[in-house]
Amino acid sequence: MREVREGSPSLERLGKLRRDPVVVQTLRSAAAATIAYVIALRLSPETAPLTAPLTALLVVQVTLYATLTNGIRRVNSVVAGVVVAIAFSLLVGLTWWSLALLIVASLAVGHLVRVDEYVPEVAISAMLVLGVTTVGDTAWARILETLIGAVVGLGFNLLLAPPVWVEEAGESLDGLARRLRQLMLRIGEEAAGRQPFEQAAARLHEARRLDHDIVEVDAALKQAEDSLRLNPRVRDSLLHRVVLRTGLDTLEICTVVLRVLARTLTDLAKEREPEPLFGKETGAVVEQLLSEIADAVVSFAVLVTTHVSSNADAAESRLSAELRTAAGTRDKLALLLREEAERETRHWQLLGAVLTEVNRILDELDTEHRSHRLLEELDRVSAEQRARMPRLTRMRERMGVQERLWRNRTGIGGRSW
Repeated sequence: MREVREGSPSLERLGKLRRDPVVVQTLRSAAAATIAYVIALRLSPETAPLTAPLTALLVVQVTLYATLTNGIRRVNSVVAGVVVAIAFSLLVGLTWWSLALLIVASLAVGHLVRVDEYVPEVAISAMLVLGVTTVGDTAWARILETLIGAVVGLGFNLLLAPPVWVEEAGESLDGLARRLRQLMLRIGEEAAGRQPFEQAAARLHEARRLDHDIVEVDAALKQAEDSLRLNPRVRDSLLHRVVLRTGLDTLEICTVVLRVLARTLTDLAKEREPEPLFGKETGAVVEQLLSEIADAVVSFAVLVTTHVSSNADAAESRLSAELRTAAGTRDKLALLLREEAERETRHWQLLGAVLTEVNRILDELDTEHRSHRLLEELDRVSAEQRARMPRLTRMRERMGVQERLWRNRTGIGGRSW
Protein backbone atom coordinates (compact mmCIF):
# COMPACT_ATOMS: atom_id res chain seq x y z
CA MET A 1 0.00 0.00 0.00
CA ARG A 2 2.86 2.35 0.81
CA GLU A 3 4.47 1.79 -2.61
CA VAL A 4 1.17 2.44 -4.39
CA ARG A 5 0.63 5.58 -2.40
CA GLU A 6 4.13 6.92 -3.11
CA GLY A 7 4.04 6.06 -6.79
CA SER A 8 0.50 7.15 -7.56
CA PRO A 9 0.62 9.92 -10.19
CA SER A 10 -2.91 11.02 -9.31
CA LEU A 11 -1.89 11.66 -5.70
CA GLU A 12 1.16 13.58 -6.88
CA ARG A 13 -0.97 15.76 -9.13
CA LEU A 14 -3.42 16.30 -6.28
CA GLY A 15 -0.59 17.37 -4.01
CA LYS A 16 0.65 19.85 -6.62
CA LEU A 17 -2.85 21.26 -7.07
CA ARG A 18 -3.21 21.79 -3.35
CA ARG A 19 0.02 23.82 -3.36
CA ASP A 20 -0.73 25.64 -6.61
CA PRO A 21 -1.35 29.34 -5.77
CA VAL A 22 -3.77 29.69 -8.70
CA VAL A 23 -5.94 26.83 -7.43
CA VAL A 24 -5.77 28.12 -3.86
CA GLN A 25 -6.71 31.64 -4.95
CA THR A 26 -9.64 30.37 -7.05
CA LEU A 27 -11.08 28.41 -4.14
CA ARG A 28 -10.57 31.31 -1.75
CA SER A 29 -12.35 33.76 -4.05
CA ALA A 30 -15.28 31.40 -4.63
CA ALA A 31 -15.66 30.71 -0.91
CA ALA A 32 -15.50 34.39 0.03
CA ALA A 33 -18.09 35.37 -2.60
CA THR A 34 -20.45 32.60 -1.48
CA ILE A 35 -20.18 33.54 2.19
CA ALA A 36 -20.78 37.21 1.37
CA TYR A 37 -23.91 36.30 -0.61
CA VAL A 38 -25.32 34.16 2.21
CA ILE A 39 -24.79 36.96 4.74
CA ALA A 40 -26.28 39.57 2.40
CA LEU A 41 -29.41 37.44 1.90
CA ARG A 42 -30.12 37.80 5.61
CA LEU A 43 -29.22 41.46 6.04
CA SER A 44 -30.06 43.17 2.73
CA PRO A 45 -33.64 44.05 1.67
CA GLU A 46 -32.80 43.04 -1.91
CA THR A 47 -34.00 39.64 -3.15
CA ALA A 48 -30.75 38.99 -5.03
CA PRO A 49 -27.96 40.97 -3.30
CA LEU A 50 -25.28 40.25 -5.91
CA THR A 51 -23.28 43.36 -5.02
CA ALA A 52 -21.97 41.61 -1.90
CA PRO A 53 -20.41 38.58 -3.66
CA LEU A 54 -19.16 40.84 -6.45
CA THR A 55 -17.40 43.06 -3.92
CA ALA A 56 -15.95 40.08 -2.06
CA LEU A 57 -14.69 38.64 -5.34
CA LEU A 58 -12.93 41.89 -6.21
CA VAL A 59 -11.62 42.47 -2.70
CA VAL A 60 -10.10 39.00 -2.28
CA GLN A 61 -7.15 39.78 -4.49
CA VAL A 62 -3.96 37.82 -5.04
CA THR A 63 -2.15 39.37 -2.06
CA LEU A 64 -3.11 40.59 1.39
CA TYR A 65 -1.65 44.01 0.63
CA ALA A 66 -3.79 44.34 -2.50
CA THR A 67 -6.82 43.08 -0.58
CA LEU A 68 -6.54 45.78 2.06
CA THR A 69 -5.97 48.59 -0.43
CA ASN A 70 -8.60 47.37 -2.92
CA GLY A 71 -11.22 46.84 -0.22
CA ILE A 72 -10.94 50.42 1.00
CA ARG A 73 -10.93 51.88 -2.52
CA ARG A 74 -13.89 49.77 -3.63
CA VAL A 75 -16.02 50.81 -0.65
CA ASN A 76 -15.12 54.44 -1.30
CA SER A 77 -16.02 54.14 -4.98
CA VAL A 78 -19.44 52.60 -4.33
CA VAL A 79 -20.35 55.05 -1.58
CA ALA A 80 -19.28 57.98 -3.77
CA GLY A 81 -21.40 56.67 -6.65
CA VAL A 82 -24.44 56.24 -4.42
CA VAL A 83 -24.09 59.77 -3.05
CA VAL A 84 -23.89 61.20 -6.57
CA ALA A 85 -26.94 59.16 -7.61
CA ILE A 86 -28.99 60.38 -4.65
CA ALA A 87 -28.13 63.99 -5.45
CA PHE A 88 -29.15 63.58 -9.11
CA SER A 89 -32.37 61.75 -8.23
CA LEU A 90 -33.44 64.56 -5.96
CA LEU A 91 -32.58 67.30 -8.47
CA VAL A 92 -33.24 66.10 -12.03
CA GLY A 93 -34.23 62.42 -12.12
CA LEU A 94 -33.29 60.09 -14.98
CA THR A 95 -33.18 61.48 -18.53
CA TRP A 96 -30.75 61.06 -21.38
CA TRP A 97 -28.96 64.31 -20.60
CA SER A 98 -28.97 63.74 -16.83
CA LEU A 99 -27.42 60.33 -17.45
CA ALA A 100 -24.60 61.97 -19.40
CA LEU A 101 -24.08 64.51 -16.62
CA LEU A 102 -24.22 61.73 -14.04
CA ILE A 103 -21.43 59.80 -15.76
CA VAL A 104 -19.23 62.88 -16.09
CA ALA A 105 -19.84 63.89 -12.47
CA SER A 106 -19.24 60.33 -11.19
CA LEU A 107 -15.95 59.96 -13.04
CA ALA A 108 -14.84 63.37 -11.77
CA VAL A 109 -15.75 62.44 -8.18
CA GLY A 110 -13.92 59.13 -8.61
CA HIS A 111 -10.72 60.97 -9.44
CA LEU A 112 -11.25 63.38 -6.55
CA VAL A 113 -11.61 60.62 -3.95
CA ARG A 114 -8.62 58.78 -5.49
CA VAL A 115 -10.05 55.32 -5.98
CA ASP A 116 -7.59 54.63 -8.81
CA GLU A 117 -8.73 51.67 -10.96
CA TYR A 118 -12.20 51.80 -9.38
CA VAL A 119 -13.10 55.14 -10.96
CA PRO A 120 -15.54 53.43 -13.42
CA GLU A 121 -17.16 51.72 -10.41
CA VAL A 122 -18.31 55.14 -9.18
CA ALA A 123 -20.24 55.72 -12.40
CA ILE A 124 -21.55 52.14 -12.47
CA SER A 125 -22.89 52.41 -8.91
CA ALA A 126 -24.49 55.76 -9.65
CA MET A 127 -26.25 54.49 -12.81
CA LEU A 128 -27.54 51.36 -11.10
CA VAL A 129 -28.96 53.32 -8.19
CA LEU A 130 -30.44 56.11 -10.33
CA GLY A 131 -32.13 53.60 -12.64
CA VAL A 132 -34.48 52.22 -9.99
CA THR A 133 -37.57 53.69 -8.45
CA THR A 134 -36.95 53.42 -4.73
CA VAL A 135 -33.73 55.31 -4.72
CA GLY A 136 -33.26 55.60 -0.99
CA ASP A 137 -33.78 51.91 -0.23
CA THR A 138 -31.63 50.80 -3.14
CA ALA A 139 -28.84 53.20 -2.19
CA TRP A 140 -28.63 51.96 1.39
CA ALA A 141 -28.96 48.35 0.28
CA ARG A 142 -26.07 48.78 -2.17
CA ILE A 143 -23.89 50.40 0.48
CA LEU A 144 -24.75 47.61 2.92
CA GLU A 145 -23.98 44.88 0.39
CA THR A 146 -20.70 46.54 -0.51
CA LEU A 147 -19.70 46.73 3.14
CA ILE A 148 -20.64 43.07 3.62
CA GLY A 149 -18.56 41.99 0.63
CA ALA A 150 -15.60 44.12 1.67
CA VAL A 151 -15.67 42.91 5.29
CA VAL A 152 -15.96 39.27 4.23
CA GLY A 153 -13.09 39.67 1.74
CA LEU A 154 -10.84 41.40 4.25
CA GLY A 155 -11.71 38.97 7.02
CA PHE A 156 -11.15 36.01 4.72
CA ASN A 157 -7.61 37.12 3.93
CA LEU A 158 -6.84 37.90 7.56
CA LEU A 159 -7.96 34.46 8.71
CA LEU A 160 -6.67 32.54 5.68
CA ALA A 161 -3.58 34.33 4.44
CA PRO A 162 -3.29 34.41 0.64
CA PRO A 163 -0.53 32.42 -1.06
CA VAL A 164 2.99 33.80 -1.27
CA TRP A 165 4.09 34.15 -4.90
CA VAL A 166 7.84 34.09 -4.26
CA GLU A 167 8.34 30.68 -5.84
CA GLU A 168 6.59 31.76 -9.06
CA ALA A 169 8.70 34.92 -9.21
CA GLY A 170 11.82 32.81 -8.67
CA GLU A 171 10.84 30.49 -11.52
CA SER A 172 10.25 33.48 -13.77
CA LEU A 173 13.66 34.91 -12.83
CA ASP A 174 15.32 31.56 -13.43
CA GLY A 175 13.59 31.28 -16.82
CA LEU A 176 14.95 34.68 -17.85
CA ALA A 177 18.48 33.61 -16.84
CA ARG A 178 18.23 30.42 -18.89
CA ARG A 179 16.97 32.28 -21.97
CA LEU A 180 19.87 34.67 -21.53
CA ARG A 181 22.21 31.69 -21.33
CA GLN A 182 20.86 30.12 -24.52
CA LEU A 183 21.34 33.36 -26.42
CA MET A 184 24.91 33.72 -25.11
CA LEU A 185 25.72 30.18 -26.22
CA ARG A 186 24.37 30.83 -29.74
CA ILE A 187 26.30 34.07 -30.02
CA GLY A 188 29.49 32.35 -28.88
CA GLU A 189 29.09 29.42 -31.28
CA GLU A 190 28.49 31.70 -34.25
CA ALA A 191 31.30 34.07 -33.28
CA ALA A 192 33.76 31.17 -33.34
CA GLY A 193 33.22 30.64 -37.08
CA ARG A 194 32.29 32.71 -40.06
CA GLN A 195 29.27 34.75 -38.99
CA PRO A 196 27.41 36.49 -41.84
CA PHE A 197 26.00 39.92 -41.17
CA GLU A 198 22.40 38.63 -41.44
CA GLN A 199 23.06 35.99 -38.79
CA ALA A 200 24.62 38.51 -36.43
CA ALA A 201 21.67 40.87 -36.97
CA ALA A 202 19.27 38.04 -36.09
CA ARG A 203 21.06 37.53 -32.77
CA LEU A 204 20.78 41.27 -32.15
CA HIS A 205 17.00 41.12 -32.64
CA GLU A 206 16.82 38.18 -30.23
CA ALA A 207 18.69 40.20 -27.63
CA ARG A 208 16.25 43.08 -28.08
CA ARG A 209 13.28 40.75 -27.61
CA LEU A 210 14.57 39.84 -24.16
CA ASP A 211 13.20 43.20 -23.02
CA HIS A 212 9.70 41.69 -23.23
CA ASP A 213 10.80 38.84 -20.96
CA ILE A 214 12.11 41.35 -18.44
CA VAL A 215 8.72 43.08 -18.36
CA GLU A 216 7.01 39.75 -17.61
CA VAL A 217 9.49 38.91 -14.87
CA ASP A 218 9.03 42.38 -13.39
CA ALA A 219 5.25 41.83 -13.23
CA ALA A 220 5.74 38.47 -11.49
CA LEU A 221 8.19 40.09 -9.09
CA LYS A 222 5.76 42.89 -8.22
CA GLN A 223 3.12 40.29 -7.44
CA ALA A 224 5.58 38.47 -5.19
CA GLU A 225 6.54 41.71 -3.44
CA ASP A 226 2.90 42.50 -2.73
CA SER A 227 2.32 38.97 -1.43
CA LEU A 228 5.13 39.47 1.10
CA ARG A 229 3.80 42.79 2.40
CA LEU A 230 1.72 42.50 5.58
CA ASN A 231 1.67 38.72 5.23
CA PRO A 232 1.70 37.10 8.70
CA ARG A 233 3.23 33.90 7.32
CA VAL A 234 6.45 35.59 6.18
CA ARG A 235 9.29 36.93 8.30
CA ASP A 236 11.98 39.27 7.01
CA SER A 237 9.82 40.13 4.00
CA LEU A 238 11.94 43.21 3.28
CA LEU A 239 15.04 41.07 2.78
CA HIS A 240 13.16 38.69 0.48
CA ARG A 241 11.82 41.52 -1.67
CA VAL A 242 15.20 43.23 -1.95
CA VAL A 243 17.02 39.99 -2.85
CA LEU A 244 14.64 39.29 -5.72
CA ARG A 245 14.53 42.89 -6.91
CA THR A 246 18.32 43.33 -6.98
CA GLY A 247 18.60 39.97 -8.72
CA LEU A 248 16.29 41.12 -11.48
CA ASP A 249 18.20 44.42 -11.74
CA THR A 250 21.44 42.51 -12.26
CA LEU A 251 19.95 40.26 -14.94
CA GLU A 252 18.44 43.29 -16.66
CA ILE A 253 21.85 44.98 -16.78
CA CYS A 254 23.39 41.78 -18.15
CA THR A 255 20.67 41.69 -20.82
CA VAL A 256 21.38 45.27 -21.84
CA VAL A 257 25.13 44.61 -22.02
CA LEU A 258 24.52 41.45 -24.06
CA ARG A 259 22.43 43.49 -26.47
CA VAL A 260 25.32 45.96 -26.80
CA LEU A 261 27.69 43.02 -27.38
CA ALA A 262 25.39 41.67 -30.09
CA ARG A 263 25.41 45.13 -31.69
CA THR A 264 29.21 45.21 -31.60
CA LEU A 265 29.47 41.79 -33.20
CA THR A 266 26.92 42.82 -35.85
CA ASP A 267 28.98 45.88 -36.73
CA LEU A 268 32.15 43.80 -36.76
CA ALA A 269 30.54 41.20 -39.07
CA LYS A 270 29.50 43.97 -41.43
CA GLU A 271 33.00 45.44 -41.49
CA ARG A 272 34.85 42.12 -41.94
CA GLU A 273 32.45 40.35 -44.31
CA PRO A 274 33.13 37.89 -45.95
CA GLU A 275 35.97 37.13 -43.51
CA PRO A 276 35.39 35.51 -40.07
CA LEU A 277 34.80 37.76 -37.07
CA PHE A 278 37.97 36.60 -35.31
CA GLY A 279 40.95 34.43 -35.90
CA LYS A 280 40.52 30.73 -35.26
CA GLU A 281 42.13 30.74 -31.79
CA THR A 282 40.44 33.99 -30.76
CA GLY A 283 37.03 32.77 -31.89
CA ALA A 284 37.41 29.57 -29.86
CA VAL A 285 38.27 31.60 -26.74
CA VAL A 286 35.29 33.93 -27.33
CA GLU A 287 33.01 30.89 -27.52
CA GLN A 288 34.53 29.43 -24.36
CA LEU A 289 34.23 32.70 -22.45
CA LEU A 290 30.59 33.28 -23.40
CA SER A 291 29.80 29.69 -22.42
CA GLU A 292 31.39 30.20 -19.00
CA ILE A 293 29.57 33.51 -18.50
CA ALA A 294 26.30 31.86 -19.55
CA ASP A 295 26.74 29.20 -16.88
CA ALA A 296 27.53 31.91 -14.32
CA VAL A 297 24.31 33.76 -15.19
CA VAL A 298 22.26 30.66 -14.38
CA SER A 299 24.21 30.09 -11.16
CA PHE A 300 23.51 33.69 -10.19
CA ALA A 301 19.78 33.14 -10.69
CA VAL A 302 19.95 29.97 -8.60
CA LEU A 303 21.72 31.90 -5.85
CA VAL A 304 19.12 34.68 -5.85
CA THR A 305 16.18 32.28 -5.75
CA THR A 306 17.62 29.78 -3.24
CA HIS A 307 15.78 29.75 0.09
CA VAL A 308 17.90 27.58 2.39
CA SER A 309 21.18 28.81 3.85
CA SER A 310 23.22 25.68 3.03
CA ASN A 311 21.99 25.65 -0.56
CA ALA A 312 22.69 29.37 -0.87
CA ASP A 313 26.28 28.86 0.32
CA ALA A 314 26.78 26.08 -2.24
CA ALA A 315 25.28 28.22 -5.01
CA GLU A 316 27.53 31.15 -4.06
CA SER A 317 30.61 28.93 -4.05
CA ARG A 318 29.72 27.56 -7.48
CA LEU A 319 29.15 31.05 -8.85
CA SER A 320 32.47 32.30 -7.47
CA ALA A 321 34.32 29.35 -9.02
CA GLU A 322 32.67 29.94 -12.41
CA LEU A 323 33.51 33.64 -12.29
CA ARG A 324 37.16 32.90 -11.49
CA THR A 325 37.31 30.52 -14.45
CA ALA A 326 35.68 33.09 -16.71
CA ALA A 327 38.09 35.79 -15.50
CA GLY A 328 41.06 33.62 -16.51
CA THR A 329 39.55 33.05 -19.95
CA ARG A 330 38.87 36.79 -20.20
CA ASP A 331 42.53 37.56 -19.57
CA LYS A 332 43.52 35.11 -22.30
CA LEU A 333 41.03 36.74 -24.66
CA ALA A 334 42.42 40.19 -23.86
CA LEU A 335 45.86 39.17 -25.13
CA LEU A 336 44.46 37.63 -28.31
CA LEU A 337 42.26 40.66 -29.04
CA ARG A 338 45.24 42.94 -28.53
CA GLU A 339 47.22 40.97 -31.09
CA GLU A 340 44.33 41.10 -33.57
CA ALA A 341 43.88 44.84 -32.99
CA GLU A 342 47.56 45.38 -33.79
CA ARG A 343 47.16 43.42 -37.02
CA GLU A 344 43.77 44.91 -37.95
CA THR A 345 44.07 48.53 -36.85
CA ARG A 346 40.78 49.46 -38.57
CA HIS A 347 38.72 47.39 -36.13
CA TRP A 348 40.54 48.04 -32.87
CA GLN A 349 37.57 49.94 -31.40
CA LEU A 350 35.12 47.08 -32.03
CA LEU A 351 37.58 44.49 -30.73
CA GLY A 352 38.13 46.56 -27.59
CA ALA A 353 34.36 46.95 -27.16
CA VAL A 354 33.94 43.15 -27.08
CA LEU A 355 36.35 42.92 -24.16
CA THR A 356 34.72 45.88 -22.38
CA GLU A 357 31.25 44.35 -22.60
CA VAL A 358 32.20 40.92 -21.27
CA ASN A 359 34.01 42.69 -18.43
CA ARG A 360 30.81 44.57 -17.54
CA ILE A 361 28.83 41.34 -17.30
CA LEU A 362 31.47 39.73 -15.10
CA ASP A 363 31.49 42.78 -12.83
CA GLU A 364 27.69 42.68 -12.45
CA LEU A 365 27.73 38.99 -11.52
CA ASP A 366 30.56 39.40 -9.00
CA THR A 367 29.48 38.21 -5.54
CA GLU A 368 31.12 41.13 -3.72
CA HIS A 369 29.38 43.59 -6.02
CA ARG A 370 26.08 41.82 -5.36
CA SER A 371 26.55 41.94 -1.57
CA HIS A 372 27.41 45.64 -1.69
CA ARG A 373 24.39 46.39 -3.86
CA LEU A 374 22.14 44.34 -1.59
CA LEU A 375 23.25 46.24 1.51
CA GLU A 376 22.79 49.58 -0.21
CA GLU A 377 19.26 48.67 -1.29
CA LEU A 378 18.35 47.39 2.17
CA ASP A 379 19.57 50.64 3.73
CA ARG A 380 17.66 52.73 1.19
CA VAL A 381 14.37 50.86 1.58
CA SER A 382 14.68 50.79 5.38
CA ALA A 383 15.29 54.55 5.44
CA GLU A 384 12.21 55.12 3.28
CA GLN A 385 10.10 52.97 5.60
CA ARG A 386 11.36 54.79 8.69
CA ALA A 387 10.55 58.14 7.11
CA ARG A 388 7.09 57.03 5.97
CA MET A 389 6.02 54.99 9.03
CA PRO A 390 8.36 55.81 11.95
CA ARG A 391 6.23 54.26 14.72
CA LEU A 392 5.60 51.00 12.90
CA THR A 393 9.27 50.72 11.97
CA ARG A 394 10.39 51.23 15.59
CA MET A 395 7.94 48.57 16.75
CA ARG A 396 9.22 46.10 14.13
CA GLU A 397 12.83 46.80 15.10
CA ARG A 398 12.07 46.15 18.78
CA MET A 399 10.30 42.90 17.88
CA GLY A 400 13.25 41.90 15.68
CA VAL A 401 15.73 42.52 18.52
CA GLN A 402 13.64 40.48 20.93
CA GLU A 403 13.38 37.62 18.43
CA ARG A 404 17.13 37.57 17.86
CA LEU A 405 17.75 37.51 21.61
CA TRP A 406 15.32 34.60 21.99
CA ARG A 407 17.04 32.71 19.16
CA ASN A 408 20.44 33.24 20.76
CA ARG A 409 19.18 31.89 24.09
CA THR A 410 17.46 28.87 22.57
CA GLY A 411 20.17 28.16 20.01
CA ILE A 412 17.74 28.41 17.08
CA GLY A 413 19.31 30.08 14.09
CA GLY A 414 19.42 29.86 10.35
CA ARG A 415 17.66 31.80 7.70
CA SER A 416 13.91 31.47 7.13
CA TRP A 417 12.49 32.22 3.70
